[in-house]
Amino acid sequence: MSLNDDATFWRNARQHLIRYGGTFEPMIVERAQGSFVYDADGRAILDFTSGQMSAVLGHCHPEIAAVIGEYAGRLDHLFSGMLSRPVVDLATRLASLTPDGLDRALLLSTGAESNEAAIRMAKLVTGKYEIVGFAQSWHGMTGAAASATYSAGRKGVGPASVGSFAIPAPFAYRPRFERNGTYDPLAELDYAFDLIDRQSSGSLAAFIAEPILSSGGIIELPPGYMAALKRKCEERGMLLILDEAQTGIGRTGAMFACQHDGVTPDILTLSKTLGAGLPLAAVVTSAQIEERAHELGYLFYTTHVSDPLPAAVGLRVLDVVQRDGLVARAHAMGDRLRRGLLDLMERFDCIGDVRGRGLLLGVEIVKDRRTKEPADGLGAQITRECMKLGLSMNIVQLPGMGGVFRIAPPLTVSEAEIDLGLSLLEQAIERAL
Repeated sequence: MSLNDDATFWRNARQHLIRYGGTFEPMIVERAQGSFVYDADGRAILDFTSGQMSAVLGHCHPEIAAVIGEYAGRLDHLFSGMLSRPVVDLATRLASLTPDGLDRALLLSTGAESNEAAIRMAKLVTGKYEIVGFAQSWHGMTGAAASATYSAGRKGVGPASVGSFAIPAPFAYRPRFERNGTYDPLAELDYAFDLIDRQSSGSLAAFIAEPILSSGGIIELPPGYMAALKRKCEERGMLLILDEAQTGIGRTGAMFACQHDGVTPDILTLSKTLGAGLPLAAVVTSAQIEERAHELGYLFYTTHVSDPLPAAVGLRVLDVVQRDGLVARAHAMGDRLRRGLLDLMERFDCIGDVRGRGLLLGVEIVKDRRTKEPADGLGAQITRECMKLGLSMNIVQLPGMGGVFRIAPPLTVSEAEIDLGLSLLEQAIERAL
């Protein structure tokens, strides 16, 4: 009998946990190390999602564990009006790493929290209230962040924030807007903003975007699109908020994904990867915007704002990423992973597309590669077979597209682990077909 079949454990889980979306894997995870998690039987499972797309240094990195131990025993939590060296040092480090002009940071706990704070700041500074996002976006489950989230979770909870608008994300694999037979994402953007202008009451405050829409199916903004989006914002007196929860801290082969396009947002939000799996988030903006927000009475108290322990963790994460060359490693390992996925695409017609950048890649599963008809259920079956074989994969299933695997192993992943993951995925597809 498997130790995962602990009747008391599962009875307590059923009776005492609030379910928050999806289903739980039928196993008990007892520990994790590096690129693997281990169940109650001691079975090693290769984690190709870095936990919740967060553990960029792998699980239980010894230097992160040491920092946690040090600050848990020395300086863990403070009143919000008190400052500590880790907080000021992390803000200073972020100013040195982010694009020029992003000099001031607010340290929080979660991605939703950071997006909430950014949207609140944008509304206050502009004096306007309308927020535009992508129709495939995910920015969090709190009020304003949830109102700007369109990929899931909008039904049954009443109206979104007043002034919430969406436009389609540019999607080259399933283009909606063609000129002369060629997909034209910039013309699509022009048309989308024409519709926004017609609906707006004249109070457009900000556009919030992910450089790669992860929960939306790994949709990467094409070259030139982000710059065009920034111009649209500037023309309307809007701020551009970039949510780099999943793309930040080296994941895409640059420290921040916006650097690929040479675009500096007005506000940058970071979370998941900044804490490498620990609850740490940041809002980073310019001195000009921060000064104006302060003059207008910007208020965003939270229980764990400017906490020293997670700030110390964030500093060590950045130390390790820079010292160990993990940004370049994400690029190199991402190339190896992409080549392997493209090899699988040549073997299996159910793989319709391989996309993404660095170590944030997507694989779309279809019924017919020519028509791109979604393969209902096949992606989920492949996911189940992966888990049986010892590979943890996450699939996104949205209307109008096939199931999309989000593949995001730690930046510390080895070549052997990349190859193992590809081999297990190959076996899982063979079993599922």
